Amino acid sequence: MDGDVVSVERVVAAPPEAIFELVADAAKHPLIDGSGTVKEVQAGAPEKLTMGSTFGMDMKLGINYSMVSEVIEFEPNRRIAWQTKSRGFASRFTGGRIWRYELEPVDGGTKVRESWDISRDHQRRIFKLMPGMAKRTEANMSKTLDRIAEVVDKPTA
Repeated sequence: MDGDVVSVERVVAAPPEAIFELVADAAKHPLIDGSGTVKEVQAGAPEKLTMGSTFGMDMKLGINYSMVSEVIEFEPNRRIAWQTKSRGFASRFTGGRIWRYELEPVDGGTKVRESWDISRDHQRRIFKLMPGMAKRTEANMSKTLDRIAEVVDKPTA
């Protein structure tokens, strides 16, 4: 893995407002997650994320675990990012990665860029040494962007 950030992008045939509304709703993250690890938002999450919002997420990657995230970047309809951390004692050794969505209006819709930024992650060195980690993350993020496109393209009843 070169550098600390892996990004994918695609054009989605929807306005930035529709896409931002989706990614700024933590309860919808299991619906769009391309990795299959995000299972359910925990009670107490805000209905819509804003700068400084925190939310917990139940996860599963072989074993069940949970993460808490804090929104650290927020520009309505343009950019949102949250930093994940483990809970309790484990937070001293795990977590810190940043998930970022950037939206740019273009002909035909919105260019959506998702990034996985490990520059502040406690496990940064381990991730960089893991063969295939960056490629697997890139593939999962591409699936996430495909799911976002499917969700925002569905007609509302």
